[in-house]
Amino acid sequence: MKIYIENLANFVGREITLAGWIYQARSSGKIQFIILRDGTGLCQCIVEKGKISNDLFNKLEHLGQESSLTITGVVRAEPRSVGGYELAVTNAQIIHSTTDYPITPKEHGIDFLLKHRHLHLRSSRQWCIGKIRHTVIDAIRRFFNDNGFTLIDTPILMAAAGEEEQTLFEVDYFGEPLYLSQTGQLHLECAAAAFGKVYCFGPTFRAEKSKTRRHLTEFWMVEPEVAFIDLDGLLELAENFVSYVVSRVLQDNKPQIETLGADIAGLENIKPPFYRLTYTEAGEILTGEKTAKFMAEQITQLNQQKDTIEKRIAELENEQKGQIKQWKRDKNAAELIALRSDLDEVNIKIENNPKHAKLAAEFQWGKDLGGSDETIISQMHDKPVFVTHYPKVAKAFYMKTDRTNDKVVLNFDMLAPNGFGEIIGGSVREDDYDILLKRIEEKGLKPANYDWYLDLRKFGSVPHGGFGLGVERTIAWLTGEPHIRQCIPFPRMMDKVYI
Repeated sequence: MKIYIENLANFVGREITLAGWIYQARSSGKIQFIILRDGTGLCQCIVEKGKISNDLFNKLEHLGQESSLTITGVVRAEPRSVGGYELAVTNAQIIHSTTDYPITPKEHGIDFLLKHRHLHLRSSRQWCIGKIRHTVIDAIRRFFNDNGFTLIDTPILMAAAGEEEQTLFEVDYFGEPLYLSQTGQLHLECAAAAFGKVYCFGPTFRAEKSKTRRHLTEFWMVEPEVAFIDLDGLLELAENFVSYVVSRVLQDNKPQIETLGADIAGLENIKPPFYRLTYTEAGEILTGEKTAKFMAEQITQLNQQKDTIEKRIAELENEQKGQIKQWKRDKNAAELIALRSDLDEVNIKIENNPKHAKLAAEFQWGKDLGGSDETIISQMHDKPVFVTHYPKVAKAFYMKTDRTNDKVVLNFDMLAPNGFGEIIGGSVREDDYDILLKRIEEKGLKPANYDWYLDLRKFGSVPHGGFGLGVERTIAWLTGEPHIRQCIPFPRMMDKVYI
Protein backbone atom coordinates (compact mmCIF):
# COMPACT_ATOMS: atom_id res chain seq x y z
CA MET A 1 0.00 0.00 0.00
CA LYS A 2 1.53 3.29 -1.11
CA ILE A 3 1.00 6.19 1.31
CA TYR A 4 2.47 9.64 1.96
CA ILE A 5 4.87 10.39 4.80
CA GLU A 6 2.45 12.89 6.37
CA ASN A 7 0.06 9.96 7.04
CA LEU A 8 2.53 7.58 8.74
CA ALA A 9 0.84 7.98 12.14
CA ASN A 10 -2.19 6.10 10.80
CA PHE A 11 -0.18 3.01 9.83
CA VAL A 12 1.98 2.11 12.85
CA GLY A 13 2.73 -1.61 12.83
CA ARG A 14 1.67 -2.06 9.22
CA GLU A 15 3.73 -2.62 6.09
CA ILE A 16 3.44 0.23 3.62
CA THR A 17 5.34 1.70 0.65
CA LEU A 18 6.77 5.21 0.35
CA ALA A 19 7.83 6.82 -2.92
CA GLY A 20 10.29 9.68 -2.89
CA TRP A 21 13.85 10.97 -3.10
CA ILE A 22 16.88 10.48 -0.88
CA TYR A 23 17.36 13.60 1.20
CA GLN A 24 20.25 12.24 3.27
CA ALA A 25 21.88 8.86 3.72
CA ARG A 26 24.57 7.32 5.89
CA SER A 27 25.84 3.82 6.55
CA SER A 28 27.43 2.16 9.57
CA GLY A 29 28.35 -1.11 7.93
CA LYS A 30 25.45 -3.44 8.60
CA ILE A 31 22.81 -0.69 8.87
CA GLN A 32 21.90 2.12 6.48
CA PHE A 33 19.94 5.19 7.50
CA ILE A 34 18.09 6.74 4.56
CA ILE A 35 16.13 9.96 5.05
CA LEU A 36 13.43 9.89 2.39
CA ARG A 37 11.39 12.92 1.33
CA ASP A 38 8.19 12.71 -0.69
CA GLY A 39 6.97 16.31 -0.74
CA THR A 40 4.81 15.90 2.37
CA GLY A 41 7.61 15.32 4.89
CA LEU A 42 10.72 13.36 5.81
CA CYS A 43 11.03 9.78 7.10
CA GLN A 44 14.04 7.85 8.35
CA CYS A 45 14.22 4.41 6.73
CA ILE A 46 16.31 1.75 8.51
CA VAL A 47 17.92 -0.78 6.15
CA GLU A 48 19.47 -3.76 7.95
CA LYS A 49 21.77 -6.23 6.27
CA GLY A 50 20.11 -9.64 6.12
CA LYS A 51 16.60 -8.18 6.07
CA ILE A 52 16.87 -7.56 2.32
CA SER A 53 19.04 -9.16 -0.38
CA ASN A 54 22.77 -8.36 -0.32
CA ASP A 55 22.55 -7.10 -3.89
CA LEU A 56 19.82 -4.58 -3.04
CA PHE A 57 21.63 -3.59 0.18
CA ASN A 58 24.77 -2.76 -1.83
CA LYS A 59 22.84 -0.84 -4.47
CA LEU A 60 21.08 1.29 -1.86
CA GLU A 61 24.40 2.01 -0.16
CA HIS A 62 25.76 3.60 -3.33
CA LEU A 63 22.77 5.81 -4.17
CA GLY A 64 23.44 9.55 -4.23
CA GLN A 65 21.37 12.40 -2.85
CA GLU A 66 18.10 12.94 -4.77
CA SER A 67 18.04 9.43 -6.20
CA SER A 68 14.41 8.37 -6.57
CA LEU A 69 12.99 5.10 -5.31
CA THR A 70 10.13 3.33 -3.56
CA ILE A 71 10.77 1.84 -0.14
CA THR A 72 8.58 -0.77 1.54
CA GLY A 73 8.68 -1.46 5.24
CA VAL A 74 6.92 -1.60 8.60
CA VAL A 75 6.03 1.70 10.25
CA ARG A 76 7.08 2.16 13.86
CA ALA A 77 6.90 5.08 16.24
CA GLU A 78 10.28 6.56 17.11
CA PRO A 79 10.30 9.98 18.85
CA ARG A 80 14.01 10.44 18.11
CA SER A 81 13.48 10.17 14.34
CA VAL A 82 12.52 13.06 12.11
CA GLY A 83 8.73 13.32 12.11
CA GLY A 84 8.40 10.89 15.04
CA TYR A 85 8.16 7.72 12.92
CA GLU A 86 10.52 5.50 10.96
CA LEU A 87 10.38 2.63 8.49
CA ALA A 88 11.95 -0.80 9.03
CA VAL A 89 12.78 -1.60 5.41
CA THR A 90 11.76 -4.95 3.87
CA ASN A 91 12.17 -4.06 0.19
CA ALA A 92 12.96 -1.21 -2.21
CA GLN A 93 12.86 -0.43 -5.90
CA ILE A 94 15.33 2.05 -7.38
CA ILE A 95 13.76 4.34 -9.98
CA HIS A 96 16.67 6.65 -10.82
CA SER A 97 20.20 6.67 -9.44
CA THR A 98 21.75 10.12 -9.09
CA THR A 99 25.33 11.27 -8.56
CA ASP A 100 27.00 14.66 -7.98
CA TYR A 101 23.85 16.51 -6.90
CA PRO A 102 24.99 20.17 -6.88
CA ILE A 103 23.01 21.24 -3.80
CA THR A 104 24.75 19.39 -0.98
CA PRO A 105 25.78 20.18 2.62
CA LYS A 106 28.55 22.53 1.59
CA GLU A 107 28.66 26.27 1.26
CA HIS A 108 27.05 27.95 -1.72
CA GLY A 109 26.63 31.66 -2.34
CA ILE A 110 23.18 33.10 -2.98
CA ASP A 111 23.95 33.60 -6.70
CA PHE A 112 24.71 29.89 -7.05
CA LEU A 113 21.50 28.95 -5.26
CA LEU A 114 19.40 31.32 -7.37
CA LYS A 115 20.88 29.87 -10.57
CA HIS A 116 19.95 26.43 -9.25
CA ARG A 117 16.56 27.47 -7.92
CA HIS A 118 14.98 24.56 -9.77
CA LEU A 119 16.88 22.26 -7.41
CA HIS A 120 17.21 24.52 -4.37
CA LEU A 121 13.42 24.37 -3.89
CA ARG A 122 13.98 20.81 -2.61
CA SER A 123 16.03 22.03 0.38
CA SER A 124 14.50 21.86 3.84
CA ARG A 125 14.33 25.64 4.33
CA GLN A 126 12.72 26.33 0.96
CA TRP A 127 10.29 23.46 1.50
CA CYS A 128 9.23 24.87 4.89
CA ILE A 129 8.78 28.36 3.44
CA GLY A 130 6.77 26.92 0.54
CA LYS A 131 4.42 25.05 2.89
CA ILE A 132 3.90 28.21 4.95
CA ARG A 133 3.26 30.23 1.80
CA HIS A 134 0.57 27.74 0.83
CA THR A 135 -1.13 28.20 4.21
CA VAL A 136 -0.88 32.00 4.02
CA ILE A 137 -2.54 32.05 0.60
CA ASP A 138 -5.27 29.64 1.68
CA ALA A 139 -5.87 31.69 4.86
CA ILE A 140 -6.13 34.90 2.84
CA ARG A 141 -8.80 33.45 0.61
CA ARG A 142 -10.62 31.81 3.50
CA PHE A 143 -10.75 35.01 5.57
CA PHE A 144 -12.29 37.11 2.84
CA ASN A 145 -14.56 34.39 1.47
CA ASP A 146 -15.91 33.64 4.95
CA ASN A 147 -16.51 37.33 5.68
CA GLY A 148 -18.74 38.09 2.75
CA PHE A 149 -16.21 39.43 0.25
CA THR A 150 -16.53 38.74 -3.47
CA LEU A 151 -13.38 37.89 -5.45
CA ILE A 152 -12.87 40.22 -8.42
CA ASP A 153 -10.21 39.38 -11.02
CA THR A 154 -8.73 42.75 -11.96
CA PRO A 155 -6.68 43.20 -15.16
CA ILE A 156 -2.93 42.80 -15.31
CA LEU A 157 -2.65 45.07 -18.37
CA MET A 158 -3.48 48.64 -17.36
CA ALA A 159 -3.97 51.86 -19.31
CA ALA A 160 -3.01 54.21 -16.46
CA ALA A 161 -0.89 54.31 -13.33
CA GLY A 162 -2.35 53.31 -9.99
CA GLU A 163 0.78 54.37 -8.12
CA GLU A 164 3.92 56.25 -9.18
CA GLU A 165 4.32 56.46 -12.96
CA GLN A 166 8.09 55.97 -12.67
CA THR A 167 7.55 52.41 -11.42
CA LEU A 168 5.46 51.26 -14.39
CA PHE A 169 6.53 48.40 -16.65
CA GLU A 170 5.53 49.41 -20.18
CA VAL A 171 4.54 46.78 -22.73
CA ASP A 172 3.71 47.09 -26.41
CA TYR A 173 0.03 46.24 -26.86
CA PHE A 174 -0.54 45.97 -30.62
CA GLY A 175 1.42 49.18 -31.17
CA GLU A 176 -0.06 51.01 -28.17
CA PRO A 177 1.62 51.39 -24.76
CA LEU A 178 0.03 49.60 -21.80
CA TYR A 179 1.45 48.84 -18.36
CA LEU A 180 1.74 45.85 -16.07
CA SER A 181 -0.52 46.25 -13.07
CA GLN A 182 0.86 47.98 -9.98
CA THR A 183 -2.42 47.49 -8.11
CA GLY A 184 -5.95 46.30 -8.69
CA GLN A 185 -7.32 49.02 -6.45
CA LEU A 186 -8.82 51.40 -9.02
CA HIS A 187 -10.80 48.62 -10.67
CA LEU A 188 -11.79 47.24 -7.27
CA GLU A 189 -13.39 50.58 -6.43
CA CYS A 190 -15.73 50.02 -9.39
CA ALA A 191 -16.59 46.56 -8.08
CA ALA A 192 -17.10 47.77 -4.49
CA ALA A 193 -19.90 50.00 -5.77
CA ALA A 194 -21.52 46.89 -7.23
CA PHE A 195 -20.82 44.21 -4.59
CA GLY A 196 -20.09 46.19 -1.40
CA LYS A 197 -17.11 44.11 -0.17
CA VAL A 198 -14.61 42.81 -2.72
CA TYR A 199 -11.00 41.69 -3.05
CA CYS A 200 -8.48 40.81 -5.74
CA PHE A 201 -5.48 38.54 -5.38
CA GLY A 202 -2.72 38.14 -7.91
CA PRO A 203 0.70 39.16 -9.22
CA THR A 204 1.75 42.80 -9.07
CA PHE A 205 4.59 44.53 -10.90
CA ARG A 206 6.74 47.49 -9.85
CA ALA A 207 9.67 48.73 -11.93
CA GLU A 208 11.29 50.11 -8.79
CA LYS A 209 15.05 50.34 -9.13
CA SER A 210 15.83 48.97 -5.72
CA LYS A 211 18.05 46.05 -4.72
CA THR A 212 17.09 45.92 -1.04
CA ARG A 213 16.00 42.70 0.63
CA ARG A 214 12.45 44.07 0.81
CA HIS A 215 11.93 44.52 -2.93
CA LEU A 216 10.88 42.33 -5.84
CA THR A 217 9.79 43.50 -9.29
CA GLU A 218 7.06 40.84 -9.35
CA PHE A 219 5.22 39.93 -6.18
CA TRP A 220 1.79 38.82 -4.99
CA MET A 221 -0.67 41.11 -3.28
CA VAL A 222 -4.17 40.77 -1.87
CA GLU A 223 -6.33 43.91 -1.91
CA PRO A 224 -9.73 44.20 -0.22
CA GLU A 225 -11.99 47.20 -0.94
CA VAL A 226 -15.09 48.07 1.09
CA ALA A 227 -17.93 50.51 0.52
CA PHE A 228 -19.24 52.55 3.47
CA ILE A 229 -16.12 52.29 5.65
CA ASP A 230 -13.91 54.78 7.49
CA LEU A 231 -10.29 54.68 8.65
CA ASP A 232 -11.10 53.05 12.00
CA GLY A 233 -13.07 50.36 10.17
CA LEU A 234 -10.10 49.67 7.87
CA LEU A 235 -7.72 49.34 10.81
CA GLU A 236 -10.05 46.87 12.51
CA LEU A 237 -10.39 44.84 9.31
CA ALA A 238 -6.61 44.78 8.79
CA GLU A 239 -5.75 43.65 12.32
CA ASN A 240 -8.41 40.93 12.32
CA PHE A 241 -7.19 39.75 8.92
CA VAL A 242 -3.51 39.58 9.86
CA SER A 243 -4.29 37.94 13.22
CA TYR A 244 -6.27 35.24 11.42
CA VAL A 245 -3.46 34.54 8.93
CA VAL A 246 -0.92 34.24 11.77
CA SER A 247 -3.20 31.91 13.75
CA ARG A 248 -3.60 29.65 10.71
CA VAL A 249 0.16 29.40 10.21
CA LEU A 250 0.65 28.55 13.88
CA GLN A 251 -2.09 25.93 13.62
CA ASP A 252 -1.02 24.33 10.34
CA ASN A 253 2.73 24.92 10.14
CA LYS A 254 4.20 24.86 13.64
CA PRO A 255 6.77 22.14 12.70
CA GLN A 256 7.95 24.25 9.76
CA ILE A 257 8.09 27.39 11.92
CA GLU A 258 10.21 25.48 14.45
CA THR A 259 12.53 24.13 11.74
CA LEU A 260 13.09 27.68 10.45
CA GLY A 261 13.82 28.94 13.97
CA ALA A 262 11.13 31.62 13.76
CA ASP A 263 9.81 33.47 16.80
CA ILE A 264 6.84 31.30 17.80
CA ALA A 265 6.21 33.15 21.08
CA GLY A 266 6.19 36.44 19.20
CA LEU A 267 3.71 35.11 16.64
CA GLU A 268 1.44 33.81 19.41
CA ASN A 269 1.28 37.39 20.67
CA ILE A 270 -0.22 38.67 17.39
CA LYS A 271 -3.79 39.42 18.48
CA PRO A 272 -5.88 42.61 18.34
CA PRO A 273 -5.53 45.37 19.19
CA PHE A 274 -2.35 46.44 17.40
CA TYR A 275 -0.40 49.57 18.24
CA ARG A 276 -1.50 52.86 16.67
CA LEU A 277 0.66 55.91 15.92
CA THR A 278 0.10 58.92 13.72
CA TYR A 279 2.82 59.83 11.27
CA THR A 280 3.60 62.90 13.42
CA GLU A 281 3.95 60.73 16.55
CA ALA A 282 6.22 58.36 14.65
CA GLY A 283 8.43 61.30 13.68
CA GLU A 284 8.66 62.38 17.30
CA ILE A 285 9.76 58.88 18.27
CA LEU A 286 12.42 58.77 15.56
CA THR A 287 13.99 62.05 16.63
CA GLY A 288 13.67 61.48 20.38
CA GLU A 289 16.23 60.41 22.97
CA LYS A 290 14.48 57.09 23.48
CA THR A 291 15.35 56.01 19.93
CA ALA A 292 19.01 57.00 20.26
CA LYS A 293 19.25 54.93 23.46
CA PHE A 294 17.42 52.02 21.83
CA MET A 295 19.81 51.97 18.86
CA ALA A 296 22.82 51.96 21.18
CA GLU A 297 21.37 48.98 23.05
CA GLN A 298 20.80 47.24 19.73
CA ILE A 299 24.49 47.52 18.86
CA THR A 300 25.46 45.96 22.20
CA GLN A 301 23.08 43.04 21.65
CA LEU A 302 24.22 42.55 18.06
CA ASN A 303 27.88 42.43 19.09
CA GLN A 304 27.02 39.83 21.71
CA GLN A 305 25.23 37.75 19.06
CA LYS A 306 28.24 38.10 16.78
CA ASP A 307 30.62 36.86 19.47
CA THR A 308 28.41 33.84 20.21
CA ILE A 309 28.10 32.87 16.54
CA GLU A 310 31.83 33.30 15.87
CA LYS A 311 32.66 31.13 18.87
CA ARG A 312 30.37 28.35 17.66
CA ILE A 313 31.79 28.56 14.12
CA ALA A 314 35.32 28.20 15.49
CA GLU A 315 34.27 25.13 17.53
CA LEU A 316 32.74 23.43 14.49
CA GLU A 317 35.64 24.29 12.18
CA ASN A 318 38.06 22.79 14.70
CA GLU A 319 35.89 19.68 15.01
CA GLN A 320 35.84 19.28 11.21
CA LYS A 321 39.64 19.05 11.19
CA GLY A 322 39.54 15.94 13.39
CA GLN A 323 38.56 12.33 12.77
CA ILE A 324 34.77 12.23 12.88
CA LYS A 325 32.13 10.11 11.17
CA GLN A 326 30.79 11.29 7.82
CA TRP A 327 27.25 11.84 9.11
CA LYS A 328 28.63 14.11 11.83
CA ARG A 329 30.79 15.93 9.30
CA ASP A 330 27.75 16.54 7.10
CA LYS A 331 25.69 17.72 10.08
CA ASN A 332 28.44 20.15 11.08
CA ALA A 333 28.70 21.41 7.51
CA ALA A 334 24.98 22.15 7.42
CA GLU A 335 25.17 23.98 10.76
CA LEU A 336 28.16 26.00 9.54
CA ILE A 337 26.21 27.14 6.49
CA ALA A 338 23.36 28.35 8.72
CA LEU A 339 25.74 30.01 11.20
CA ARG A 340 27.67 31.87 8.51
CA SER A 341 24.39 33.09 7.06
CA ASP A 342 23.35 34.29 10.53
CA LEU A 343 26.73 35.99 10.95
CA ASP A 344 26.33 37.80 7.64
CA GLU A 345 22.94 39.10 8.78
CA VAL A 346 24.29 40.27 12.13
CA ASN A 347 27.20 42.04 10.41
CA ILE A 348 24.78 43.77 8.04
CA LYS A 349 22.69 44.95 10.99
CA ILE A 350 25.79 46.20 12.81
CA GLU A 351 26.87 48.07 9.68
CA ASN A 352 23.41 49.55 9.08
CA ASN A 353 22.66 50.52 12.67
CA PRO A 354 24.52 53.87 12.57
CA LYS A 355 22.95 54.66 9.19
CA HIS A 356 19.47 53.96 10.53
CA ALA A 357 20.17 56.08 13.62
CA LYS A 358 21.46 58.98 11.52
CA LEU A 359 18.48 58.90 9.15
CA ALA A 360 16.08 58.78 12.09
CA ALA A 361 17.71 61.78 13.73
CA GLU A 362 17.42 63.70 10.44
CA PHE A 363 13.71 62.92 9.97
CA GLN A 364 11.74 65.83 8.52
CA TRP A 365 7.97 66.14 8.57
CA GLY A 366 6.53 65.94 5.06
CA LYS A 367 8.58 63.08 3.63
CA ASP A 368 7.40 59.51 3.43
CA LEU A 369 8.80 57.13 6.04
CA GLY A 370 11.83 55.33 4.65
CA GLY A 371 12.90 51.76 5.18
CA SER A 372 15.21 52.79 8.03
CA ASP A 373 12.40 54.64 9.79
CA GLU A 374 10.07 51.65 9.47
CA THR A 375 12.78 49.29 10.71
CA ILE A 376 13.38 51.30 13.87
CA ILE A 377 9.71 51.78 14.73
CA SER A 378 8.90 48.11 14.16
CA GLN A 379 11.94 47.01 16.20
CA MET A 380 10.59 48.99 19.13
CA HIS A 381 7.28 47.09 19.20
CA ASP A 382 6.34 43.46 19.84
CA LYS A 383 3.18 43.57 17.70
CA PRO A 384 2.29 45.21 14.39
CA VAL A 385 2.10 49.01 14.42
CA PHE A 386 -0.37 51.15 12.46
CA VAL A 387 1.09 54.47 11.32
CA THR A 388 -1.70 56.77 10.13
CA HIS A 389 -2.31 60.27 8.72
CA TYR A 390 0.69 60.74 6.45
CA PRO A 391 1.39 64.11 4.76
CA LYS A 392 -0.74 64.63 1.66
CA VAL A 393 2.28 65.69 -0.41
CA ALA A 394 3.94 62.29 0.13
CA LYS A 395 0.98 60.12 -0.83
CA ALA A 396 -1.04 59.05 -3.87
CA PHE A 397 -3.75 61.17 -5.49
CA TYR A 398 -6.62 58.86 -4.54
CA MET A 399 -6.18 59.11 -0.75
CA LYS A 400 -8.84 61.11 1.04
CA THR A 401 -7.77 64.36 2.67
CA ASP A 402 -8.49 64.59 6.38
CA ARG A 403 -11.27 67.16 6.55
CA THR A 404 -10.00 68.35 9.95
CA ASN A 405 -6.41 68.80 8.74
CA ASP A 406 -5.84 69.50 5.06
CA LYS A 407 -2.14 68.63 5.32
CA VAL A 408 -2.69 64.90 5.93
CA VAL A 409 -4.64 62.04 4.37
CA LEU A 410 -6.71 59.25 5.92
CA ASN A 411 -4.28 56.45 5.27
CA PHE A 412 -2.21 53.88 7.13
CA ASP A 413 0.75 51.55 6.88
CA MET A 414 1.01 48.43 9.01
CA LEU A 415 4.56 47.69 10.15
CA ALA A 416 5.39 44.13 11.19
CA PRO A 417 7.42 43.85 14.42
CA ASN A 418 11.09 42.98 14.87
CA GLY A 419 12.31 45.25 12.11
CA PHE A 420 10.41 43.69 9.19
CA GLY A 421 8.68 46.95 8.30
CA GLU A 422 5.67 47.59 6.09
CA ILE A 423 3.47 44.67 5.08
CA ILE A 424 0.23 46.62 4.44
CA GLY A 425 -0.57 50.00 2.95
CA GLY A 426 -4.09 51.35 2.71
CA SER A 427 -6.38 54.36 2.87
CA VAL A 428 -9.83 55.81 2.70
CA ARG A 429 -10.34 56.88 -0.94
CA GLU A 430 -11.22 60.41 -1.96
CA ASP A 431 -14.95 60.37 -2.72
CA ASP A 432 -15.42 64.04 -3.70
CA TYR A 433 -15.28 64.58 -7.47
CA ASP A 434 -13.81 68.10 -7.43
CA ILE A 435 -11.15 67.32 -4.82
CA LEU A 436 -10.12 64.13 -6.65
CA LEU A 437 -9.85 65.95 -9.99
CA LYS A 438 -7.66 68.59 -8.38
CA ARG A 439 -5.40 65.92 -6.83
CA ILE A 440 -4.98 64.20 -10.19
CA GLU A 441 -3.91 67.48 -11.76
CA GLU A 442 -1.57 68.29 -8.85
CA LYS A 443 0.22 64.99 -9.37
CA GLY A 444 0.78 65.83 -13.06
CA LEU A 445 -1.49 63.04 -14.30
CA LYS A 446 -3.85 63.30 -17.26
CA PRO A 447 -7.50 63.56 -16.14
CA ALA A 448 -8.62 62.00 -19.44
CA ASN A 449 -6.95 58.74 -18.38
CA TYR A 450 -9.16 58.67 -15.28
CA ASP A 451 -12.54 59.60 -16.74
CA TRP A 452 -14.02 56.26 -15.73
CA TYR A 453 -12.51 56.55 -12.23
CA LEU A 454 -13.97 60.03 -11.81
CA ASP A 455 -17.35 58.67 -12.87
CA LEU A 456 -17.47 56.71 -9.64
CA ARG A 457 -17.65 60.07 -7.83
CA LYS A 458 -20.46 61.29 -10.07
CA PHE A 459 -22.84 58.35 -9.76
CA GLY A 460 -23.55 57.28 -6.20
CA SER A 461 -20.27 58.23 -4.51
CA VAL A 462 -19.87 56.87 -0.97
CA PRO A 463 -17.09 56.73 1.64
CA HIS A 464 -14.96 53.69 0.84
CA GLY A 465 -11.47 52.35 1.29
CA GLY A 466 -9.13 49.40 1.26
CA PHE A 467 -5.59 48.19 1.53
CA GLY A 468 -3.00 45.90 0.00
CA LEU A 469 -0.98 43.21 1.79
CA GLY A 470 2.26 41.97 0.23
CA VAL A 471 2.40 38.19 0.49
CA GLU A 472 6.18 37.83 0.33
CA ARG A 473 6.86 40.50 2.95
CA THR A 474 4.33 38.86 5.24
CA ILE A 475 5.95 35.45 4.79
CA ALA A 476 9.38 36.96 5.49
CA TRP A 477 8.07 38.26 8.80
CA LEU A 478 6.31 35.01 9.76
CA THR A 479 9.36 32.86 8.98
CA GLY A 480 12.07 35.25 10.15
CA GLU A 481 13.55 35.15 6.64
CA PRO A 482 15.62 38.30 6.05
CA HIS A 483 15.54 38.04 2.24
CA ILE A 484 12.18 38.47 0.53
CA ARG A 485 13.57 36.63 -2.52
CA GLN A 486 13.38 33.39 -0.51
CA CYS A 487 9.63 33.83 0.02
CA ILE A 488 8.53 33.28 -3.57
CA PRO A 489 9.42 30.16 -5.58
CA PHE A 490 10.96 31.98 -8.56
CA PRO A 491 12.00 35.53 -7.58
CA ARG A 492 12.15 38.42 -10.03
CA MET A 493 14.57 41.13 -8.97
CA MET A 494 15.95 44.22 -10.62
CA ASP A 495 19.34 42.66 -11.33
CA LYS A 496 18.57 38.91 -11.31
CA VAL A 497 16.20 36.74 -13.31
CA TYR A 498 17.65 33.26 -13.64
CA ILE A 499 14.87 30.81 -14.49
